[in-house]
Amino acid sequence: MNNDWYRDAVIYELHVRAYADSNGDGTGDFAGLTSRLDYLVDLGATAIWLLPFYPSPLRDDGYDIADYRVVNPTYGNMRSFKRFLAAAHERGLKVITELVINHTSDQHAWFQRARRAPKGSPERDFYVWTDDPTEYPDARIIFQDFEGSNWTYDPIAEQYYWHRFYHHQPDLNFDNPAVVDAVKELLDYWLDMGVDGLRLDAIPYLFEREGTNCENLPETHAMLKELRAHMDLRYGDRMFLAEANQWPEDAAAYFGDGDECHMNFHFPLMPRMFMSLQMENRTPIIDILEQTPQPPEGCQWATFLRNHDELTLEMVTDEERQLMLRAYARDHEMRINLGIRRRLAPLPCSTTATRSGWATTSTSAIGTASAPRCSGPPTATPGSPPRTRTSCTCH
Repeated sequence: MNNDWYRDAVIYELHVRAYADSNGDGTGDFAGLTSRLDYLVDLGATAIWLLPFYPSPLRDDGYDIADYRVVNPTYGNMRSFKRFLAAAHERGLKVITELVINHTSDQHAWFQRARRAPKGSPERDFYVWTDDPTEYPDARIIFQDFEGSNWTYDPIAEQYYWHRFYHHQPDLNFDNPAVVDAVKELLDYWLDMGVDGLRLDAIPYLFEREGTNCENLPETHAMLKELRAHMDLRYGDRMFLAEANQWPEDAAAYFGDGDECHMNFHFPLMPRMFMSLQMENRTPIIDILEQTPQPPEGCQWATFLRNHDELTLEMVTDEERQLMLRAYARDHEMRINLGIRRRLAPLPCSTTATRSGWATTSTSAIGTASAPRCSGPPTATPGSPPRTRTSCTCH
């Protein structure tokens, strides 16, 4: 058994609802995805990373989870998921799903119970509450385009609750042992089913402490070590993938001593690949790689060009951010938060660097002969905007 299969994996990310529609209702589903697995194998993928497919109000593209244990009925059911999982494994494909444990939807039963429970009760303490919304003033607001505070008042609870992302995504309270136990149960639930890896969403923000920016705290790393030990004791060939949008030194801490996450996205490298392409100069890539620590034995950096989020420019300097915006997002509609909301295909051909400056170029369409065709703009979802707004959904 190859226990470090992830170290040279080619991971194909997809959203079930936007990939393949088996019944013509306009929404992708697990039956459609299962029918396309041979195509993914032909592309050279060795693993599939599924975006959240759980019940959700879909105000954040499914990252606002209302129930961790079932499949959104729009995409199928647990039987269709298990058929997909078995078919993927028959083809040698690993399957990575999301373990979104920083926050839930405000529609989750845990939050609905918490907001109605008495102050200080175990049920209320599943989330982070206060009567004073000036607490933790050093924590940055991540979605600056949409949120003015990390606290939101709940009229039912008559308290403020903490959220590092959208106000409809309250943060779980990892100082409560019952929350830790609930997360371990979720981990076991999906790994017992045969899932090969878990992407840990927004992992730097699990704890809050006064006088800090509430990121990368020692308590977070202790929690990850506890989860990893729990997983290793029961499952020998599974994997944690950290989403830690941090500078290399801070992100590398999520490997621990090889006892936290097996893989770690290299967020600072991603924008610098586009920067180097436009500058026709490898210096930005070399500079960031020289700042990148070597991971512990058995661990691996995960490199990528684009994913479902905006092309984030958090881990660049102000000067580099302006350079990237001028090159790739001159139209302000192409910008969101501290990033660029554009798909991969048009980015390399949108501008080119010349000796005299930045010049727009015109190119023909880019694609592959057997690539799925674009179906046009996605349907808007009521409520808060998703993390990224895309111009099309490809099936």
